[in-house]
Amino acid sequence: MTVKNIAISLLVTFLSLPSFAQQYRIAACDWMMLKRQNIGEFALARELGADGVEMDMGALGKRVLFDNQLRDSVQAAKFRHFSDSLHVTVASVAMSGFFAQSLIARDNYQDLFADCLRTMRMFGCKVAFLPLGGCGEGWKRPGSEHDELVRRLRVIGSMAQKNGVIVGIRTALDAKAARRLLKEIGSDGIKIYYSFQDAIDNGRDICKELRCLGRRRIVQIHASNTDGVLLKDDPAVDLVAIKRTLDKLRWSGWLVVERSRDVKRVRDVKYNFGENIAYLKRIFQSEPAPTTLK
Repeated sequence: MTVKNIAISLLVTFLSLPSFAQQYRIAACDWMMLKRQNIGEFALARELGADGVEMDMGALGKRVLFDNQLRDSVQAAKFRHFSDSLHVTVASVAMSGFFAQSLIARDNYQDLFADCLRTMRMFGCKVAFLPLGGCGEGWKRPGSEHDELVRRLRVIGSMAQKNGVIVGIRTALDAKAARRLLKEIGSDGIKIYYSFQDAIDNGRDICKELRCLGRRRIVQIHASNTDGVLLKDDPAVDLVAIKRTLDKLRWSGWLVVERSRDVKRVRDVKYNFGENIAYLKRIFQSEPAPTTLK
């Protein structure tokens, strides 16, 4: 092999290596930090060392639309200014209202998602979070509820594709069932928003699930468990093994802290989110990953 060929081979190898500071980025949910659409969320995220925030669309409840103050252009400009000046990215925009509201029952679901799309455009955001928890359990079985949900997700997926974004759905399904659902929807605008908590609550192996889903089906990850202990103290979450799995899949994207709060200090936002963000950064933004948890 000539010197030139060796140099080219080394360059290709170097370029193919993941950038550990950029392959994984760490964010936190603004509503769980008690900063739902609060302009102070950017300063708080910066203080806690996060790379970004998952910004909520606002409460829904019995409202026709989300309680979204960013429909006001002046307010939106202020939020964008703080995001840019503090270098805190809006990693995703969440429609958390659908944890309690059923997408199947909302006749104006397209208007709600259109509102989300407008908010995403303000920040150049490419991922929306859509939980399906409010839909209950009936849609998981064959029948009219399932068919209607799939139909609506196809519409949302089409809207997302036209706007160059992706909607991450959180389903609580196991990986094989999630794959079948995505195949049935048949839209590149819909992917899985994976949740450590959902896997743990249902006794599933996170690494096996990630491998089953594969890189292309996972758009983003809620990288936390239910409240109890911090991530670093949680025996159910082996972040080192999870990182190795994601590395092998060559997945890249945002890991978002939702919960994993210490129940003894559950209201201490800076402590809980600061500790969990720091731990995720230690594992995911350092090279090589530690072999043991300390």
